[in-house]
Amino acid sequence: MNTIFRKSMLSVAGLAFAGGVFAGPIAAHANPVDAKPVAVAVQTSAPKPQGDQSHITLNGEQTANAKAIIAATKKAGLPERAAVISIATSLQESKLDNLGHLGDANDHDSLGLFQQRPSSGWGTPEQITNPEYSTTAFLKGLRQIDGWQDMPLTDAAQTVQVSAYPDAYAQWEQQATDLVTQHWNS
Repeated sequence: MNTIFRKSMLSVAGLAFAGGVFAGPIAAHANPVDAKPVAVAVQTSAPKPQGDQSHITLNGEQTANAKAIIAATKKAGLPERAAVISIATSLQESKLDNLGHLGDANDHDSLGLFQQRPSSGWGTPEQITNPEYSTTAFLKGLRQIDGWQDMPLTDAAQTVQVSAYPDAYAQWEQQATDLVTQHWNS
């Protein structure tokens, strides 16, 4: 959370507490029939997806890879938001396909779900093409970013991936969110 928002929320909470302390004794004697429900705005931890959203139909292997990303995220003790960022990143990088070497179509030596490069220190080709390992490596990078939980998805993903297309991750946020919602508790 940014500092201004946090201070504003603390101020509102303080006023609400003070109001309750002073109004509590009065409210205790109020007629409950006159009470009216109060609407409360709740801020969710996940921001709304940015921009136009893309969607692909997943096959069984792609769904299994999404589930593997979720499992690795849970094993790392990270929240659902980390899984959403991870899946959106993989959707952009490989469409959730665990890519091996693609010959002339390969982007340098990029491999796996996240198109990580052995030459950049992500691990060996065998490690990078292991969904649990590659997800754990991505999450390790994500954890090193201060405030990643509150960043727009594309900024968090880009900070880890350092892509030539930094804004491309945002288009997968809704599908990634839907996949995490569907599979987090399964």
